[in-house]
Amino acid sequence: MSEDHDATTRSYRPGDWFGIFGENATVILPPTEKPRVAALWELLDAGAGFDEALDALIASGLRELPGFVLVSEGDGETKVVLRGAATATFTVEGAPVVVEGSSASTWVERSLRGVTAMVVEVAEAEGDAEGVDLVIGGGLVRVGRVDQPPHLAVQPGEHRAEPVPEPEPDDEPDTDAVAVVESPFDPEPEPEPEPEPEVEDEEPENGPATEAWLPGFPPLPAEPPTHDGDHDGETQAVGWDADELGRPQPGIPGQPPAPPVTARPVATLTFSSGETVDVDRAVLVGRAPEARRFTSTEQPRLVTVPSPNQEISSTHLEIRPGSGVDHGSAVVTDMGSTNGTVVVQPGLPPENLQPGIAVQLIPGAVIDLGDGVSIQVSNP
Repeated sequence: MSEDHDATTRSYRPGDWFGIFGENATVILPPTEKPRVAALWELLDAGAGFDEALDALIASGLRELPGFVLVSEGDGETKVVLRGAATATFTVEGAPVVVEGSSASTWVERSLRGVTAMVVEVAEAEGDAEGVDLVIGGGLVRVGRVDQPPHLAVQPGEHRAEPVPEPEPDDEPDTDAVAVVESPFDPEPEPEPEPEPEVEDEEPENGPATEAWLPGFPPLPAEPPTHDGDHDGETQAVGWDADELGRPQPGIPGQPPAPPVTARPVATLTFSSGETVDVDRAVLVGRAPEARRFTSTEQPRLVTVPSPNQEISSTHLEIRPGSGVDHGSAVVTDMGSTNGTVVVQPGLPPENLQPGIAVQLIPGAVIDLGDGVSIQVSNP
């Protein structure tokens, strides 16, 4: 982009697609690609550029990826790859250059120099055209349109003032009068109309609900943990039980599993009690968790939580480092709990976990076990 504009500041209009804004690349994915979002956010947030982001997008093939947008800038060059129902319009030396993802069966790739502005539009949803544009530097949000530099953008929580209708003059034409906006009704003419004062900013009626997560989500206030160590005397570590809940291991079939202990934590868990736990290995959470299916060489972390109403199961859920496309993030699995588990992730609706099915966790996610116990997920 031109040096006149900050290349890391854009505006977005809320929509259905996932917008992942990193320091060196931006990826936009359709709603069907929710399982890819967490891993791509971790990648872009770590500083991944064009090549690394493209490799991650097409790693599992194009057949399962109906559409995407990838944009990266560097050394005066703007690179873009589009597939499916997405269009990018660039301004180069004052002239528009339009790139359409639907114009090829695979994808369309362009490299441009001297780009001064960019607009990316994805499949329109009803009402997108009248949405409120919000500024974003980096993060994960739901988008329908992205502009760089920001398009008449306002900060979150602010709204543009509605234009004030100008009263119509007398029947005699005034050659100097210019209509600012058409009024839906004909006000009574006045001999000498006076301009109305500007109105204060108002909350627009029927404004779109915006789902967004921005980096820097503050941790929950908490008292320091009252104990150290992984065992409180009530947990049990016993041998393998062949009748234990049969479930697939987290990750992708054919991918190597994550090591028992990773070199560094992939996430930090903050319990509603104030206790914090790093996810550098499997973490079993429950009323009295048991490490039944682990070998003697594996040492999962056992975390006991209170359950005065007995709503939380003995071994309620597991959180561990992911493998394969989940590498670098934490995944959570309900261990067949009686009460169930609900996960609320930034920008996504609440999700009831299915027993035995691992789900990627986005930083800022909150896991609700019931009985007043919750876990907040954050970057380590």
